[in-house]
Amino acid sequence: MSSSLTEKLCHVQQSQLLVIDIQERLASAMPAEVLEKVVANTQVLLTAANELDIPVVHSEQYPKGLGNTLAAIAEHFPEGSSVTKTSFSCSDAEDFNDLLVKKKRQQIIISGMESHVCVLQTALQLQQKGYAVFVVEDAICSRKKFNHKNAIKRLQQSGVVVTNVESVLFEWLRDATHPKFKTLSKLIK
Repeated sequence: MSSSLTEKLCHVQQSQLLVIDIQERLASAMPAEVLEKVVANTQVLLTAANELDIPVVHSEQYPKGLGNTLAAIAEHFPEGSSVTKTSFSCSDAEDFNDLLVKKKRQQIIISGMESHVCVLQTALQLQQKGYAVFVVEDAICSRKKFNHKNAIKRLQQSGVVVTNVESVLFEWLRDATHPKFKTLSKLIK
């Protein structure tokens, strides 16, 4: 992909949403206030993706040990969008890359946990494969603030676009005359 300005904005026709490992036992290790924000912001992204027909893929890291995806998140997932993995990067999980390729979309919008492990490794590998990668900073987290900040810094230094929920939402909509504008703008008020 070239790095033109238009490719630094999320496009509804080119985006796929990837939700990484928002699972019960992992979530319980997060600071409560941070977890609440990540869950709420991921729900906004999922609702918008569903309203705008944006494909969604989600992963679970070793569910036998880390539990299932939080119910508040899982209820938004379409069937056939799940990848179970033991690798930290989704890109190394069986069937993951095929699932992305089938969607024929070059922008991957990422939310999930943990910022400095699975999110970071996945984002960097997807970027190496030629995808335009957008990590939604207010929809990812780590157990420790330092690790989260370090991951953001590394992602930015690597050329991954670090963004936020509101930016993604309004980039997908592009115009206040969009038929879904009123419905989706209510999600962030």
